[in-house]
Amino acid sequence: MINYTLKCANDHRFDSWFQSADAFDKLKAASLISCAVCGDTSVEKAMMAPRVRPARSAAAKPQEAPAPQPAESTPKPALTPGPLGAPASAAEQALKELRTQVEANSDYVGKDFASEARAMHDGEAPERAIYGEAKVEEAKALIEDGVPVTPLPFSIGRKTN
Repeated sequence: MINYTLKCANDHRFDSWFQSADAFDKLKAASLISCAVCGDTSVEKAMMAPRVRPARSAAAKPQEAPAPQPAESTPKPALTPGPLGAPASAAEQALKELRTQVEANSDYVGKDFASEARAMHDGEAPERAIYGEAKVEEAKALIEDGVPVTPLPFSIGRKTN
């Protein structure tokens, strides 16, 4: 496994794990890698520091390095650690609120999303707010046919029981 720091065309930076460098190249060529912040598929590897393990003898004697002092001209916002499930940023909080609103005001139709959306568009079913899952081909066909759909910026947690 390899961890890359990635950035999108909007200069959002995020980390992601890949099975290998070839796996990253294949996923990028197929436009299957998207920005974790905005969903942009124009993603490139960003500059990152290599993670090199020291020799065993050096690893046995850890040295305390002085903590770098932040520059006074550019104060950094303090991150207060909280529960792992709590949003860490305003963007994460907005996504959490969006998800809560979608789940509270829409019907989950699961894998029948494409057929339900098409039936409502064609007037065969009453219109209502729905969300669910669709294959990429189904979503493209809906968009090409003028059915108003949009991808959600979060994954849907399915209940298995």
